[in-house]
Amino acid sequence: MKNRKMAWAGRSAGLASLLWLGGCSSLDVLDPKGPVGDQLKSLIVESTVAMLIVVIPTIILTCVFAWHYRASNTKAEYLKDWDHSSKLEALMWAVPIVIILFLGVITYQTSHSLDPYRPLETSQNTKPLRVEVVALDWKWLFIYPEQGVATVNQLAVPVNTPIDFRITSDSVMNAFFIPRLGSMIYAMAGMQTQLHLMASEPGDYLGESANYSGRGFSDMHFRTLAMPADQFQEWVEKVRASSDTLDDSSYVRLAQPSEANPVAYYAHVTPDLFDQIVAKYNNGMIMDKTTGKMIHVQSAMSDMNTKE
Repeated sequence: MKNRKMAWAGRSAGLASLLWLGGCSSLDVLDPKGPVGDQLKSLIVESTVAMLIVVIPTIILTCVFAWHYRASNTKAEYLKDWDHSSKLEALMWAVPIVIILFLGVITYQTSHSLDPYRPLETSQNTKPLRVEVVALDWKWLFIYPEQGVATVNQLAVPVNTPIDFRITSDSVMNAFFIPRLGSMIYAMAGMQTQLHLMASEPGDYLGESANYSGRGFSDMHFRTLAMPADQFQEWVEKVRASSDTLDDSSYVRLAQPSEANPVAYYAHVTPDLFDQIVAKYNNGMIMDKTTGKMIHVQSAMSDMNTKE
């Protein structure tokens, strides 16, 4: 009776796992729409195939040995004094060593080629689009410093154009992730991380936080709209037509925790807002990207105004 219950539980668990997999309508990471995503997919596939070279034969041989040396097979040769085979030992060590070396090489190569701080190169040397990203409770703020606009929970980018992201958080740690475009990177208060991505074809792609951040985490996602350059300019003009402005006072209201926050457009943004958000956790200090030294945010803005 007990064995029957265990068998029924095993079958039920297997069926449940199939139902859970059925809920996965798509695997975005394995359907990339950008060069970084393509490289990540290749890394995943190559690593999986390399590991299956050991896993599949091991499973097959386990079943073969169990069947061949079963108690009812009296023809199976039983070598009670056997304890070593140099050829077998060499095979058992050589195959894993080769696979580990292979995985080490491709991991080393991709860890450099997919460095999130490394700018993407294009054949046409297209000028990158700068986007400043701020993780809030529980929404994403996107600032376009060169266009002077900002959005909440909607990111628009032109296709075949490198995107230079500067990422921080004005709350707990989050993780910025657009599965179909590539690498995930953390957003942390008082720190600035970078990420370079590019969309190779138009589309509407999911963006999300990949790090649990509290009650509203499940609704902390956004849409990434990849579009041709002319449509992107039209989108920018649409945002500029908004009547809302993101200054110091309106940002304080925006930064308050909210769940399932709707998309919002801001036609004007305080120029140094992103640096102010970073500096508020560092006694007003930010890092100078040229010298690598910490400087006061007001000094940085004065230097920027002087250059302009």
